[in-house]
Amino acid sequence: RRRAGVGIGTLYRHFPTREHLVEVVYRREVEGLCAAAGELAVKHPSDVALEEWMRRFVDYIATKRGLATSLRILLTTNSTLFSDTSGRVSQALRQLVDAAVADGTIRGDVDASDVLHALGGIYSAPDTPEWRDRSRRLVKLLMDGLRFGAVKAG
Repeated sequence: RRRAGVGIGTLYRHFPTREHLVEVVYRREVEGLCAAAGELAVKHPSDVALEEWMRRFVDYIATKRGLATSLRILLTTNSTLFSDTSGRVSQALRQLVDAAVADGTIRGDVDASDVLHALGGIYSAPDTPEWRDRSRRLVKLLMDGLRFGAVKAG
C-alpha cells in the first residue's frame, strides 16, 4: 500500500475484503505465468523456454505460499477461482512440454501432467529460508531428467 502510494480508504473502496484483494493478485499471477509461456517459447529454444517457465512457476508457488491462509478461505467461498485458473496453467505447461517433445529437446515419453505434479511437489517442501534455492535446484534436476535420453529432431 505504501509503495503504491495508495491510501487505505482507496484500497478498501476497490477491495472490500482481504480475500477480494488476494483473488485479484492470484488471478494476476496466473495470467502472468500463462502469458510467459508464449513469450518464452518465442524467445528461446523449447527446452530452455520450459526450464525458464518452471522457474517462474516456482515464483508463482512462492506467492501462493505467502497467501495460503487467504487462498484457503477463497477455496471454500469461491469455487470458480481455482477451476478457472488451474486449467490455464496446465494448458500453458502442456504447450511448452509438447513443443520440447516435438523437437526432441526433452524425452518423448513425457506427459505435461506428470511434470506439473513434480513441480507441485516443490510446494510441499518445508518452508525454510533456503526454500527458493532448493526449489531452483529441483527444477534443474527435473530438467536434467527430462533432457536425459532426448533425441533431437531433424
